[in-house]
Amino acid sequence: MTEVAISGIGQSAVGRRLGRSPLSLTVDAALDAIADAGLTTADIDGVSTWPGAMAATPGFSGVGCWDIQDALGLSLDWYSGGMESHGQLGAVINAYAAVSAGLANHVLCFRTVWETTAQTAGRRASVIGAGSDRIDGAQQWMIPFGAVSAANWCALIAHRHFHEYGTTREQLGALAVNQRANAVLNPKAIFRQPLTLTDYLAARPISEPLGLLDCDIPVDGSTAVVVSRADFAADSRKPLLTIAAHHSALSGRPYWDQHEDLTTMAGAAGARSLWSRTGLTVDDVDVAGIYDGFTILTIVWLEALGVCGKGEAGTFVEGGKRIARDGPFPLNTGGGQLSAGRLHGFGHLHEVCLQLRGEAGERQVPADPEVGLVAAGGGEMCGALLLTRNS
Repeated sequence: MTEVAISGIGQSAVGRRLGRSPLSLTVDAALDAIADAGLTTADIDGVSTWPGAMAATPGFSGVGCWDIQDALGLSLDWYSGGMESHGQLGAVINAYAAVSAGLANHVLCFRTVWETTAQTAGRRASVIGAGSDRIDGAQQWMIPFGAVSAANWCALIAHRHFHEYGTTREQLGALAVNQRANAVLNPKAIFRQPLTLTDYLAARPISEPLGLLDCDIPVDGSTAVVVSRADFAADSRKPLLTIAAHHSALSGRPYWDQHEDLTTMAGAAGARSLWSRTGLTVDDVDVAGIYDGFTILTIVWLEALGVCGKGEAGTFVEGGKRIARDGPFPLNTGGGQLSAGRLHGFGHLHEVCLQLRGEAGERQVPADPEVGLVAAGGGEMCGALLLTRNS
C-alpha cells in the first residue's frame, strides 16, 4: 500500500460578509496549497471535496469538482464530491484511498463556505432546508416540532449528557473561554476579544441548555490541502504530514435524534476504527483539532476518541488547564469554529498542520508536536485523521 501524506496547505481570506464568490475563495485556497506543496496545477491529477456543488442551504457549499477543474485547467485522473460520506473530512479520506490505490498522485482537497454573504442576499443559512421549498427525509419529522437547526438537535444531546453524567454549562464554557484565548493570537480569527466564563454564562440562550457562545460562527472562506504519495518527500518544500490513520466507520441508526445512546454519535464507532489502524494511542497526541460546531459536540468527541472516559469530558475540560496550549492536550489552538469561524472541520485540519510544521506563530504550542489529531462532524457524519510529521 502506498504511504499517503499531506504535502501542502492553503487558505483564502476568512471573514464575515466578504462579498466574494465561493469560486474565487476556492481558487485562492487551492493555488495557495499547490504552491505550498512545491507543485504546479499540472501536477494535480485528482480533486476531492465535500459536499460538492449543492445549493440546498445558502452558502453551505456552491463549488464542486467540475468548477475547480475548469477554473484551474486541471487534467484529472480521479475526482470525488458528494454529500453522503465521512462528514467534512470525507474529502481527505477519499483522497487518501485514491492515492493509496494508485488512482492519483496529488489530490487537491477543499472545503468552501460563504454563509455570511449568502445570508445577506436571502434567508438564514443556519436554518436547515432554508434554500428549499419542501422539507423531506428525517427533517420532516423534526421541523414541525421546532427543531429547525442543528442547535436544537445538539441541545437534545447536551440535555441527555447533563442528565446522565452531571455535565454543566460552566464546563462547556471552559471550551469557549479556552478557544477565545487561542483566537486572540490568530490574525484570521473572527472574534479576538478576550472572553470570561461570566461573559459566556451571560450570553443569550439559543436552545436550552445551549447559549450563543456554545455555537460556532458562520464565515466566508475556503481551505485546501494537497494529499500526495509520501514518496514525493524528496521534492516537498515543507515537512510531509503522513496520514497515519483515518476513521470511516458507520454503525447504529444514522440520524441525529435516533442514535442508540444520545450522549454519543457516529464518531464513537469511528474512533474505534481509527485507533485500530495504528500502533499510536491517544497518549501520543501532541495537538488536536476537534469539532466544535457546538460545545457539546467537542465533549462527545473527547469521550469517543478516548481522551477521557465516558461521561468524564466535562471534568476533563473544566477550568481549561488540560486543554490549554501549554497543557497536556492542546485543543483547538487556532480558536476553533467558536471563535475563529466555521470552516467546517477544514479549519481544524489547517491549524493542526500548521502546528505540526511549527508554523503557528504566537499560538505555537510550546512542545515540539509530532502527532496531531483532527476530528470533524456531528451526528451521523463523522470523520477523523491522525497525522504524524516526517522531519
